[in-house]
Amino acid sequence: MPFETVSYDVAASGVATIAMNRPEARNALSDQLLDDLLAAFAAARDDDAVRCVVLTSTHEKVFSAGGDLGAFASEAPLVEKFFATDRFPRLFHLIGELGKPTLCAANGHVLAGALGLALACDLIVAKEGARFGTPEINVGVFPFMIMALIYRNVGRKKTNELLLLGEQIDAREAERIGIVNKVVAADEFDAVVADWAGRLAAKSPLLMRLGKDAMHRQQDMALADAIEYLHSQLTISFSTSDIQEGVRAFFEKREPVWTGR
Repeated sequence: MPFETVSYDVAASGVATIAMNRPEARNALSDQLLDDLLAAFAAARDDDAVRCVVLTSTHEKVFSAGGDLGAFASEAPLVEKFFATDRFPRLFHLIGELGKPTLCAANGHVLAGALGLALACDLIVAKEGARFGTPEINVGVFPFMIMALIYRNVGRKKTNELLLLGEQIDAREAERIGIVNKVVAADEFDAVVADWAGRLAAKSPLLMRLGKDAMHRQQDMALADAIEYLHSQLTISFSTSDIQEGVRAFFEKREPVWTGR
């Protein structure tokens, strides 16, 4: 499927790779790039052959520099800017409700709005040397659109520091404070991403979808409501063939054969 600013590929293993491909602009999140990301993730969602999505970049040193500042400073009518920035929440919701695991392969710097994009994914593997941050305040902007995602992944005081000082942190510090799952040396990065993606794609697509939906829905529920909801989801999972196959395969010491039912 051709896109103007994104490359999209689905491997035989069921791993779809979405790579931002606007290197001349350091993958600044223009309206076109956001539209292509929305279309690519929708394609992955609707393709039964896709079991895992990897989000990455074709740029050698930058995952994405964040929002397109040129659009922020334009003299377009306010209502046009409102509808243009609506692409961010639509993309965050789409990734959260994808029903398939998402892995951000942060092969370079993850800045500003791109940090929200990375945090919308389930897991983040970062290449050694990548930097993370929300430098918007330094140019008179504030990271409103990604603030909620940062607070849901990072402690309050550290989030305040990122938002208010606008300083960047290295990948190891990002791992320490909970932004990144794993930091990998450059010569091992592609192999680790491929390993994690392959392991995610090998799981039951049905149980993964049920689990992913539950992860997304329960995060903002009150504790009692979340427990009750998750109890009902466990009961639903008992009705699937895949859960029975998984248990049988465990006791028979073999790999499960998922039917997605």
